[in-house]
Amino acid sequence: MIESENLNQEEIIKELCLCNGLSYEMVGQEGSDTSKLEMFFLGYPRIVGLSLFPNLTSLTIVAQDIKEISGLEPCLQLKELWIAECCIEKIEGLQECRNLEKLYLYFNKISKIENLEKLIKLKVLWLNHNTIKNIEGLQTLKNLKDLNLAGNLINSIGRCLDSNEQLERLNLSGNQICSFKELTNLTRLPCLKDLCLNDPQYTTNPVCLLCNYSTHVLYHLPCLQRFDTLDVSAKQIKELADTTAMKKIMYYNMRIKTLQRHLKEDLEKLNDQKCKLQKLPEERVKLFSFVKKTLERELAELKGSGKGHSDGSNNSKVTDPETLKSCETVTEEPSLQQKILAKLNALNERVTFWNKKLDEIEAIYHIEVKQKKKSHGLLIPLLLIELETVGNFHFEEGTRSDDWFNFCYELILSRFCAWDFRTYGITGVKVKRIIKVNNRILRLKFEEKFQKFLENEDMHDSESYRRMLECLFYVFDPEVSVKKKHLLQILEKGFKDSETSKLPLKKEAIIVSNSLSISECPRIEFLQQKHKDEKKISLKHELFRHGILLITKVFLGQSVQAHEKESISQSNYPMVNSVFIPRKYLLNSVMGQRNCDCSVRQCKWFVFDHDLVLPEYVVEFEYITMVKAPSLFSVFNNVILEESKKNPEVSVFSKDLKFDDEVIKMEPRIKARPKLISLDDKTILSLAKTSVYSHIVSLNLHGNSLSKLRDLSKLTGLRKLNISFNEFTCLDDVYHLYNLEYLDASHNHVITLEGFRGLMKLKHLDLSWNQLKKSGNEINMLCKHTTSLLTLDIQHNPWQKPATLRLSVIGRLKTLTHLNGVFISEEEATAAMKFIAGTRITQLSLLRHSSTKEERPRILSIWPSAKILTQVSKLGPHLHLSGNCYLKITALNLDGQHLFEITNLEKLENLKWASFSNNNLTKMEGLESCINLEELTLDGNCISKIEGISKMTKLTRLSINNNLLTGWEEHTFDNMLHLHSLSLENNRITSLSGLQKSFTLVELYISNNYIAVNQEMHNLKGLCNLVILDMCGNIIIWNQENYRLFVIFHLPELKALDGIPIEPSETDSAKDLFGGRLTSDMIAERQGHSNFKQMQELNWTSSSIRTVDLIPVDQFRNVCNVNLQNNHLTSFSGLIYLPNVKVLCLNYNHIESIMPRLKPQTHLTSRQLLYQKVPSSGYGQQGISKTNRDIMSSENLPPIMHSLEVLHLGYNGICNLIQLQLNRLRNLKFLFLQGNEISQVEGLDNLVVLQELVVDHNRIRSFNDSAFAKPSSLLALHLEENRLRELGKLQSLVKLEKLFLGYNKIQDITELEKLDVISTLRELTVYGNPMLDGSPVNSDDRAKAEFHLAELQAKKNSLIPVTHSPMDGRSFGQVKTPPIEITNVLLPSGFSHYLGSDVTLTPEVEDKKNKNAGILTNNPRSIHAEIAFRQLRGISISPSLLSHQNIASPTAQIYQSNQDKRRIFGSNFPRSNRM
Repeated sequence: MIESENLNQEEIIKELCLCNGLSYEMVGQEGSDTSKLEMFFLGYPRIVGLSLFPNLTSLTIVAQDIKEISGLEPCLQLKELWIAECCIEKIEGLQECRNLEKLYLYFNKISKIENLEKLIKLKVLWLNHNTIKNIEGLQTLKNLKDLNLAGNLINSIGRCLDSNEQLERLNLSGNQICSFKELTNLTRLPCLKDLCLNDPQYTTNPVCLLCNYSTHVLYHLPCLQRFDTLDVSAKQIKELADTTAMKKIMYYNMRIKTLQRHLKEDLEKLNDQKCKLQKLPEERVKLFSFVKKTLERELAELKGSGKGHSDGSNNSKVTDPETLKSCETVTEEPSLQQKILAKLNALNERVTFWNKKLDEIEAIYHIEVKQKKKSHGLLIPLLLIELETVGNFHFEEGTRSDDWFNFCYELILSRFCAWDFRTYGITGVKVKRIIKVNNRILRLKFEEKFQKFLENEDMHDSESYRRMLECLFYVFDPEVSVKKKHLLQILEKGFKDSETSKLPLKKEAIIVSNSLSISECPRIEFLQQKHKDEKKISLKHELFRHGILLITKVFLGQSVQAHEKESISQSNYPMVNSVFIPRKYLLNSVMGQRNCDCSVRQCKWFVFDHDLVLPEYVVEFEYITMVKAPSLFSVFNNVILEESKKNPEVSVFSKDLKFDDEVIKMEPRIKARPKLISLDDKTILSLAKTSVYSHIVSLNLHGNSLSKLRDLSKLTGLRKLNISFNEFTCLDDVYHLYNLEYLDASHNHVITLEGFRGLMKLKHLDLSWNQLKKSGNEINMLCKHTTSLLTLDIQHNPWQKPATLRLSVIGRLKTLTHLNGVFISEEEATAAMKFIAGTRITQLSLLRHSSTKEERPRILSIWPSAKILTQVSKLGPHLHLSGNCYLKITALNLDGQHLFEITNLEKLENLKWASFSNNNLTKMEGLESCINLEELTLDGNCISKIEGISKMTKLTRLSINNNLLTGWEEHTFDNMLHLHSLSLENNRITSLSGLQKSFTLVELYISNNYIAVNQEMHNLKGLCNLVILDMCGNIIIWNQENYRLFVIFHLPELKALDGIPIEPSETDSAKDLFGGRLTSDMIAERQGHSNFKQMQELNWTSSSIRTVDLIPVDQFRNVCNVNLQNNHLTSFSGLIYLPNVKVLCLNYNHIESIMPRLKPQTHLTSRQLLYQKVPSSGYGQQGISKTNRDIMSSENLPPIMHSLEVLHLGYNGICNLIQLQLNRLRNLKFLFLQGNEISQVEGLDNLVVLQELVVDHNRIRSFNDSAFAKPSSLLALHLEENRLRELGKLQSLVKLEKLFLGYNKIQDITELEKLDVISTLRELTVYGNPMLDGSPVNSDDRAKAEFHLAELQAKKNSLIPVTHSPMDGRSFGQVKTPPIEITNVLLPSGFSHYLGSDVTLTPEVEDKKNKNAGILTNNPRSIHAEIAFRQLRGISISPSLLSHQNIASPTAQIYQSNQDKRRIFGSNFPRSNRM
């Protein structure tokens, strides 16, 4: 290796030629042909000899000792330059290499990017592995495509790469980038395809350690093909990032809207309180105004009493004797005018006093509102930061249940010393809110540096280091008020140099303290001094009453006490981490001598490393002072009128009220006149004291009950009209008074000025104390029809936009000189004209507030796209809009421009995003041409109806919050196939009808409206994509019990309701509470209407119904047939309240009782429970005693469901008939209990009209004494497929005609002889019993049997009584009893052997007889179910099936007979009423 220090230029050139295969001797001739040179690992100190190579295009110098770039001036053709792994400290010497395209300067000592401005052809620039801190000096490199800045000290990106729009590859690995916000700056690089922030060859950027890092980058840079050396070109990866980001945006949008709603609720409470407090002053003002106007009328009449016409003797007729007498009294009293004037002055003083009180309440209200807004104002920016950082910045509001909240609360109280604050009149501190801030970015920095300290110490010292962690208060600059923006910067970015004060002691250090007084007293003193200097008159305590504390976690490290006469800086204390000053050494006027010992522990620290001060908690507090705070909830609490009336001596204003009474009682006391209700010609002439209408110049109608002004058209000369204190709601009756100059319409109920026209000479108009709301409409009316108006009073009206009302009126009514009693100055008039000029959409306003960007920037923000785009890129007023330029406008943001209408947008055909929030719009007009709109925002206007937007089929987001909406046009949303966000909060909407086809809707915000009926929720049931719904503040919340669970149940796809995420437990609770609940809403939803009075049938099978809740019951009074088969009912539930139900089918449920069970059977023993579940368990005796008790109790129960005649309870698992309480169904005629687990027939004694009982397929062994103890009307009894062994206890069934005993355990044929007592029996079924042992029946046996039966029947040749058809009520005459028929005896010789030759089987049935005889033969459940189902559905049963039924079971014959006689309820159902 040749020593570089000793090399001369000639030797370097020789070595250069040798390394590149060139001849040193021939270099003069060959050098011009050389285009590429390389030098590796030779240790050269400088670049020399390049003038010998004028055509050089590529130069590579690696691992040399070169410290500066020089000698490249001859290389004008150089395109590629490598100077890597050298000692270069500065970029220089490249000015002449203007053809350079690739520049590699990695592994050097470069600290700044500079001197590259002229390399405009540069495409590749590698500056990795240097000491660069800032990205700069690249603005002119428009062709740059590859930039490598890895392995430097860069911590921010900023807008330094905005000019490099051709950049395709960027490597920033191994730097100090720690914020997601910095990465969003890369979204302005449209060609970027390869980004590396976490290259394995370099250390990791702090930002790469954050949660959702990859998601954030891929969402903001969707065009990336490679990211952190990985291929991310797959479509699924981008879609996943987009979906995640959209979910985040939706979530934070929901949270911000929830915060805004809470703020509105708080402000409404304040407003309500203000209105209550203003009630007394307002009533006082009205009272005095009334008396004042009455006195003025009397005074005018007094002055004009000698004239030929009256100017206002309004309310009494001249012919009234009492009035004449009073007039004489008036004229006789010489000092009456003086008394009236004196009383008027006193009244004016009282009006002034109470108006002042109104103003005071209004002022305090505004202070409270400001404080509320300020308190809420911090939370929304925090949420936005949380969204932008994808959750790496997180905040949480604390409550008493949080340990950290209690820790902070106790910390503040423990560090508050009342002695320190006594000078300011402060006695305590009240914590109003604590916000916990978790900034993962700052926390990682803090922990990293703290860990370094621990690693440098042994374990013993490490523990002492941990003890140096303190929670201290950050000391704000007392001379700068704590601005929200400043506080947010600290919370997001930490304590940077730019955030610290410029005072000498604070240049390098962060100041913290463990004392509230050290943190706060300087601020209080500064504010007091400032207040004193400005000589303001206000409560001094209000200056500092509210404050903010920032609690930080601080690592003090090596800390020493500050030396006197030395400035606190790192240079003066090089080996320490912090410096402290005890309180006793602090020079402050407040921190002097005192009696307590708190000062011993109180210190102020100066921490030099900003990363070791971590902001953790923000505390909002209020000082408790000896002077109570002026609050709406404290100062004027006793002002409310009701309290004043009840206890006036305690009231704050008791003295004033007494004084008011004295003024009212002053002389003269005017006697009240009778009030006029209507006006006619005679009354007018009487009031005017004249007979000529044209002579009436003034008319005073004050203090009456008039609501109309008829017959005034003849008063052509009327100039002055007073109609105050009447009942007018409009003023359309004065349009014909063309000469009217003065009109007082105060203290009425005027809601509109429509019809108010033609008053061109009107100069004075008083409309105060009315109900005018729509400022735009009313000003337009005045502007058109009162062109000479000089004075106008419109105070005390509920105007919709009061803030800009005065400017609007002055700007439109140019002739006005006084408004609301205040003179209009020239300056105010000029400002009003300027204001009005800005309320129109002009070409200039379009230029200022529009953008031509084709795509919405990919920003994690909840703000409207129009707002984002116009902030990012505005057209600017210097441009001129030509016809084509209008077509280029894609975004328009005209928020807060005080617009009264939308105009001049006809040419904006390609407008995609528009916002018109906070204006004075009353209609959605002017947008007809903007059919390509994707987002439309109209918040904060006065719009009453959504109209004119049905053609905007591309709309994805629509927001019309804070308006006066009552609804929308029909089919408005039907064609909006892309609408996924709809926000209509704070309006007057009463119905959600019209949203049924908004299938793409994902977010619906409709809080604070007037939705009251729970049926409205059914309009949203088809919106399967709806995941966020906000209904807060609607009447339905209070009307609907368990509202939240109700909505969750009906909208199962919801993820969040009313700003609160839906937990899985809530979903389960909703299913438990509302699942299986048949309600009026469900029926209305299926029917499409709620007119239940026309319903006759309720058919709701297989729907998992558990309860029936039909309200109001009266609406269902015509329902007579109910079918709820195959559900989960355990009782009749709400069905018992339906008054006219005749047929009830509840097969395949779990009916336990007619009435719902109120209490669990906790009183039953295990044996009793076992017996109820399994009757064969052997514990029968206890069941018997319980049965007796139940019989006694059920007999005393009142009857219910008086109309019920047919009841189906098959296959319900019933084991105890007494528990069913069937005795209460006194009019029941047909009872079907097949397929249960009944062991005893009991509890049916009171069913005296029961004609047919079906208990097939149960567990009946025998009948107890009480089974059929009473005589019964039973005609048919079905007992097939039970366990009967004996047939006793049936003697009371004296009317029984049919008895079915097939498939039982009857072994002795003599049991049938017990039926002899039933003389009416004509049909008996006994097949499938053991008594028929299966031996062949020969002809002799058959003959004997027939003879025996004939003998039995001969004894019964009597007449049978009249019987009634089960449902149709038709009667039969007395007929001869038919012979008893024993049917369906199952014999081994086949069916035809005993059916006889007259019965034939169809081939279909014959084929099925060996295949279990179809579904009805061997499936007892299906026997009844299939027939019932078919009959319910109106399906006819095939002859083959009927034949089969005749073979299988006579029960089927009964069903068929029922169908023929229209006995089964399904056949009675008219199809038109079926659901």
